[in-house]
Amino acid sequence: MATQIRAPARSFEDLVVGQKAHQFVLQVYAMTEKFPRNEMFGLTSQLRRAAVSIAANIAEGFKKSGKADKARFFNIAQGSSEECRYFLILSRDLKYADPTVEAAQLEEVCRLLEAYRAAVMRSK
Repeated sequence: MATQIRAPARSFEDLVVGQKAHQFVLQVYAMTEKFPRNEMFGLTSQLRRAAVSIAANIAEGFKKSGKADKARFFNIAQGSSEECRYFLILSRDLKYADPTVEAAQLEEVCRLLEAYRAAVMRSK
């Protein structure tokens, strides 16, 4: 079985972690559409902002030239993912949603993000 060699990513959109983070954002927007209107400037806004921050920091980090700078943005994305993890728990406990699908998506993004950050740090 031949090993598939992938071309280097030219854009953050080429990164699987970027694609998965974007899908998570879309899912969060869909989920929060159903939240109570009185949460528009509370939990809805906070969860959306944190989800967007994951994808946005992956995009920004992709264009940084130094390993340390790239890793910093990926670490910020990791921090935003932890915020999202809490907001999903809160959404569940307030009975606004069953975020099982979103939590699974977030776990995948977290796993990919850690692997990508580690690969950047190991690169030349």
